Amino acid sequence: MTTYHFIGIKGTGMSALAQILYDSGENVQGSDVEKRFFTQEALESKGIPILPFSESNIKEDYTVIAGNAFPDDHLEIKEAKKQGVTFYRYHEFLGEWLKQYTSIAVTGAHGKTSTTGLLAHVLNSSFPISYLIGDGTGKGHVDSKYFVFEACEYRRHFLRYEPDYAIMTNIDFDHPDYFTSIDDVFAAFQSMADQVKKGIIACGDDEQLQQIQAKVPVVYYGFADTNDFQAQNIVETDHGTEFDVFVRNTYYDTFSIPMYGDHNILNALAVTAICHYEGIDAESIKQLATFGGVKRRFTEKKIGNQVLIDDYAHHPKEITATIESARKKYPNKSVVAIFQPHTFTRTKTFLQEFADSLSQADRVYLCDIFGSAREETGQLTIEDLQKLIDHSAILELSHTEALKKYEDSVLIFMGAGDIQKFQQAYEETLTIK
Repeated sequence: MTTYHFIGIKGTGMSALAQILYDSGENVQGSDVEKRFFTQEALESKGIPILPFSESNIKEDYTVIAGNAFPDDHLEIKEAKKQGVTFYRYHEFLGEWLKQYTSIAVTGAHGKTSTTGLLAHVLNSSFPISYLIGDGTGKGHVDSKYFVFEACEYRRHFLRYEPDYAIMTNIDFDHPDYFTSIDDVFAAFQSMADQVKKGIIACGDDEQLQQIQAKVPVVYYGFADTNDFQAQNIVETDHGTEFDVFVRNTYYDTFSIPMYGDHNILNALAVTAICHYEGIDAESIKQLATFGGVKRRFTEKKIGNQVLIDDYAHHPKEITATIESARKKYPNKSVVAIFQPHTFTRTKTFLQEFADSLSQADRVYLCDIFGSAREETGQLTIEDLQKLIDHSAILELSHTEALKKYEDSVLIFMGAGDIQKFQQAYEETLTIK
């Protein structure tokens, strides 16, 4: 029996995949940098070994899976290729593994993780399933009926997958270090659509998705009455949002979700549509109401009269959606955005859009740009963004106490880098007497 060795096991997708293999009865271990990541708690709870990087980690009978963030000249990858062990990149292995199941890929520029989590939650209440969520959560089951997984469009990695179904939440221009234009992004999604075997569930309110051509049925969901699945009669309550679902203009049922904002309704509609398509009854779909959320997506903590929210939002449209959710849930509180841009290329490409979306908050604090492994530095600075936002300031990690004055407010810490360290530093100032 082989041992699966994960190079970069603390990555969100890698961590989830390692858990799936472990749950399926496989021998699993991995290696990574020493820095602590929020993903490793689940690995540690299952007793999955996490080793420092070393050539000695690679043994001849191992199957090696490498995270996509690591170049071919990484010491463990070089050693794996030198020994000639079975070697996969993350997306290559996942493409092979999912062939055992009825697979449902969840893809889109925004909303992938939340929709994957929501779908996994609903299906898991009725069937043995496996799922891979982009927040580092993974679960395997040897008798899985479904395999629900997040499929990322970056570098066209999702073209390694040939899923039975695909949920497509939206098409938008992002990852400007790879994609050249919205047309380039659309072409990638069109290629993905060509590989789906049974059906596509797509947001019909998205102009780009309306243009997708497919050899399989395409079921559309959204707010417009042209959609196959439509949300109507939306009511915001103290506990979330209620709405009626109409299937091809005929009332189907009323559903509730413990979240706020149009984007969350759309995610729930996508889940409702795929479940309905697979013959799952409405009562089972109503498990939507008990969804606990996914990591780093509107994750709340109340301290005194302040509400601290940790969110992965790193694109202007995601920032707008997150601020909208906060305003709907806490209409009587002011909203303070604390934002750390992720990558210089994205910041440069969307500089004005970032300014416009952040300006919807009552006050804005900006943290230094978080460079990716692919681009450590750039000529752009955080001051370039600050100049475009009237009510903004730079937040230093050593002076987060500046946030204390917003007593009856919602503080949203947003970003895909290490924005959590700013929230952690701020929380520490609150405990110091």
